[in-house]
Amino acid sequence: MPNHYFQFKQFTIYQDRCALKVSTDSCIFGAWVAKKVAATEHHLNACLDIGAGSGLLMLMLAQQFPGIVHGVEIDLGSYEQATGNTKASSWYNRLQLFHSDVKLFSVPHQYDLIISNPPFFEGDLKSASSRYNFAKHDDGLTLQDLLEVAERNLSGKGMFAVLLPFHRSDYFEKLAASYGLFPSHKLMIRQTIDHPYFRTAMLMTRKNIVAAAKEELVIRRSPDQYTAPFIALLKPYYLHL
Repeated sequence: MPNHYFQFKQFTIYQDRCALKVSTDSCIFGAWVAKKVAATEHHLNACLDIGAGSGLLMLMLAQQFPGIVHGVEIDLGSYEQATGNTKASSWYNRLQLFHSDVKLFSVPHQYDLIISNPPFFEGDLKSASSRYNFAKHDDGLTLQDLLEVAERNLSGKGMFAVLLPFHRSDYFEKLAASYGLFPSHKLMIRQTIDHPYFRTAMLMTRKNIVAAAKEELVIRRSPDQYTAPFIALLKPYYLHL
């Protein structure tokens, strides 16, 4: 049974009412995006998390940047729990959640960063849970829907960050190009050096860069030992690193 909460160094995620729980790949994604954005001269005055879930990515960003962070979540249980998680944090006055279908949501303004850990799968084996299917499959939000929302609400110099299954990343990159969004950085993630890649994180802009900067992250050296790069990336967040 998954834990009902996940304790980080500076915040806590309660998740017993959330359709999806905290995962290692989502933590990697949030930490990597924050690191990449911090390395640029781009100042984040406003961020948007599409499909905010438990509020994890919102809180990871709020820990690193002083701007406002909005989140949109369609699942009522996840929305209510994310609201509680953000209100219990030190940055509650900069965080705001909206219970809405993002395709119908009228956002307050354009954003410097839009981030999403979106529904992953299309036509794959599904769960009996409709809530899980909305969160994990594209029953409620297709990748094309996501790109339409991101392109419409991203500022001119804004960045769009997305986490995908590795096998869908090439398709998504081609689809994103039709919306004028192109990867500037990519992170390919694998469990161990002996495993294939299973996730790709992308940071995209409106600038068509000839070749995106590519990185690899291996999570574990052994079943009970993280790699040094993983530890360095997650140390600002994980309680016991």
